[in-house]
Amino acid sequence: MANLDNIFASMPSQFQVDKAGDLDISILFDLSGDGGGQWTAKIADGKFDLNKGAIGTPTATLSMDADDFEAMSKGDLNPMMAFMSGKIKVDGDLNAVMKFQSLVGL
Repeated sequence: MANLDNIFASMPSQFQVDKAGDLDISILFDLSGDGGGQWTAKIADGKFDLNKGAIGTPTATLSMDADDFEAMSKGDLNPMMAFMSGKIKVDGDLNAVMKFQSLVGL
């Protein structure tokens, strides 16, 4: 069972504010399986905000298995390969997810 609370709790400290510029995006992480759940991450006005649950209308929704998300966050699963193999599904703006990934190091 994935322990996602620690992964999401570490995101604000990894956020690269100097690279965010005037970016305004929100990503809903919809993670299934044991330990899964929903988290909403928002980057706006050079700030990073994270909430447990679905908040507002996201720029993109990233759906995947919680264990795969944990493996990806540890570097054990390549995000591009996971996307190409269908382990990650994105509804909405794929570019926003890629920008988010680069700003928080996922």
